[in-house]
Amino acid sequence: MLFSKCISTLLWSVGVKASLQIIPGSSLTTINAPYQHMQAHGGGLILVNNTYYLHGENKLDGSAFQSINCYSSQNLVEWKYEGKTLSVGQGPSDLATGRVVERPHVLWNEGTRKFVMWLHIDSSNYGEAKAGVATSDSVCGTYTYIGGAKPLGFESRDCNVFKDTDGTAYLLTEDRKNGLRIDKLSTDYTKVETMVYLFPELYTYEAAAMIKKGNTYFLFASDQSGWDPNDNIYTTATSLKGPWATWQNFAPKGTKTYSTQTGAVVQIGETVMYMGDRWVGSNLMRSTYVWLPLTLSGTTATLNNKVNWILDVANGGKQIDPPTETAYEAEASSNTISNGAKSASCSGCSGSKSIGYIGGSPNGKLSIPNVSSTVDTRTTIRIHYTNADKTQRYAVVSVNGEKYNVAFIPTPDDNTPGTAALTIPLKKGAVNLIEFEAYNGGWGPNIDRIMVPVS
Repeated sequence: MLFSKCISTLLWSVGVKASLQIIPGSSLTTINAPYQHMQAHGGGLILVNNTYYLHGENKLDGSAFQSINCYSSQNLVEWKYEGKTLSVGQGPSDLATGRVVERPHVLWNEGTRKFVMWLHIDSSNYGEAKAGVATSDSVCGTYTYIGGAKPLGFESRDCNVFKDTDGTAYLLTEDRKNGLRIDKLSTDYTKVETMVYLFPELYTYEAAAMIKKGNTYFLFASDQSGWDPNDNIYTTATSLKGPWATWQNFAPKGTKTYSTQTGAVVQIGETVMYMGDRWVGSNLMRSTYVWLPLTLSGTTATLNNKVNWILDVANGGKQIDPPTETAYEAEASSNTISNGAKSASCSGCSGSKSIGYIGGSPNGKLSIPNVSSTVDTRTTIRIHYTNADKTQRYAVVSVNGEKYNVAFIPTPDDNTPGTAALTIPLKKGAVNLIEFEAYNGGWGPNIDRIMVPVS
């Protein structure tokens, strides 16, 4: 079976337009094996030699530690699985079965020429509250775990790191008994040296992330509400030692930060990007990533929601308005529904119908012809689907004969569609054929519709 051409497809022919879209909250399938929804939850982003690397938590089998995974991308839309950087059972007891290993964030240390990873290390009941550190010679290599401890003797749960413009690095850490802390790291970034600032609000803020714009530090954080979202907040200062401004919302009140929790805030060229986790506590593997442009103006931070948006990484991180889309309904009479695939009721779907029984032993198949584009392009489509199982379903999606393996994470039920993102080549004109069929004889999702950019 043929699949996408991985990295080679990222650099399509010269002169062909592309509209690679970030789809907040969608299922993201890697462009290489094992072709699963990306498992990099609670993680952080680092840029190395024009490639972005994302480290995060693997939640395929629940909340207990399984591995810290690493993925790479040159455009923040198509992601390649690079491997595990830390694995359960690797080295000391902190990484043993049943442990908590969360919030991996990586820094590059110029002096030691090492990548340094900080993590939240804990027992299964969150009773230890430690910060752990590991190092590696390569960004996605196997990291050597140095150890875990309570920084300066204080509790540490959700953590993050911040590297200032002078190269000094800091640990942002949740000390539930005393407050959110900013701690200075040693010159090799592997030890906590001194406390810089303690926010006095007790039992409150976690999931901190920091960015600096000009001379202003912006610190973002979440309230504590378990796996459920809340209205995240931010504060500003011109010195890490304070004084810090009053905390306030950066997304509209009541939106619960668009059902996310702060994971990271990063500079991508001229754009500041908010990276939030949309946790699903009942089934953590189906948690998704909500990445949105964040506006910083003076001392004000503003986050607006988007269904889709374009971040032109290759052109200085410019934001581009997403193209107009055409909806192609799965149940349309112009489509071919064959080999046992059939219409199913779906109250939340457009037209209240979806096409189910795709795949399986009969290899049920949905064919959508005459998909149109105004140009030869490489573009990201949105696939609206349902999957009422507890695990991922898979389908082979063929685009003019080129086959892609796509993972579809569970949706709440078969009446509540989710979205999967897939980047594909399209030819100019209403000449494109998109088909859904079985992967390895398994059942695919029910398809509601596909949303295809017109250009």
